[in-house]
Amino acid sequence: MKTIVTEHDFLNAFNHYGRENQFSYHGKKALFNYLENLEDETGIEIELDIIAICCDFCEYDSIDEIREYYPNIKNERHLENFTNVINVDNGKLIIQNF
Repeated sequence: MKTIVTEHDFLNAFNHYGRENQFSYHGKKALFNYLENLEDETGIEIELDIIAICCDFCEYDSIDEIREYYPNIKNERHLENFTNVINVDNGKLIIQNF
């Protein structure tokens, strides 16, 4: 048995789990689109697990902020060699933790 999750459901799930501030509004929308595209590309359904998503991904204000945690990263293109990078509409970046 499965439930189809809409963008609205996805956004509300963060509130339900007390994780409403884990990502920006635009970040959550970008993450939803990324996960939906990943399902389409792989043909594998992804379980909606907000806690796992919060552990697997982080949102940063800029590449400079990312370099504070990963000092060897030269730029966004270099970062893409190590992990998945999701561009957020407002210039922020979400990366899959590595």
